[in-house]
Amino acid sequence: MQTVKQSAMALFLAVISFTASAHPHSFIDLQTELVTDGTQLSGLKMRWTMDEITSADLLYDAGNAKPGDEIWKKLAAEVMANVLGQHYFTEFWHNGQKVKFLNRPTEYGMTRDGHQAVLTFVLPLAHPQPLAGQTYRFSTFDPTYYVDMRYGKDSDVRLPDALQKSCKIGVHTPKPSEETLNFAVSLDKEDAPPEDMELGKQFAQEVTLQCQ
Repeated sequence: MQTVKQSAMALFLAVISFTASAHPHSFIDLQTELVTDGTQLSGLKMRWTMDEITSADLLYDAGNAKPGDEIWKKLAAEVMANVLGQHYFTEFWHNGQKVKFLNRPTEYGMTRDGHQAVLTFVLPLAHPQPLAGQTYRFSTFDPTYYVDMRYGKDSDVRLPDALQKSCKIGVHTPKPSEETLNFAVSLDKEDAPPEDMELGKQFAQEVTLQCQ
């Protein structure tokens, strides 16, 4: 199996690390399942499905590699390193305070789904959080809005069976102002929004978890 093309990997890592900016020029479909340990929330199990254009370069050298082959491990490790560099592109809040994550995922991998690359990983909370009577909020987004990261439907965020009766999930999709929309559309790959504008956050869906 030949090594991953440097040009292909450089392109994807540029997308994931956002050394260039555009708004948006890549798309990731999100799915998330809550990971619990008894009565506590311990992490988020995430599945990120890349759009076909981004995936084409990532998957070129994977060829017909089977799941578990070394090339998949190499791809997953390099992509995951850049995701970690951006704090998993995720913010998690409880009582107005950010909840911290561990620096490394407890598991991760990459696979192919048709013509799309799929990154899966478990985002572990630094400390398990109580569920009973608590409310949490979290969002996954690219701060520069180079990549559009979103849930296609509310059911793409799932509770484990044990929490179905005691907890509920809501997915809120924001409606940015016309001015913000026009600004995002006006930017191309060579443009970057001001950091303090937090452009991507204005388009980010927010998931709310409420437990009895």
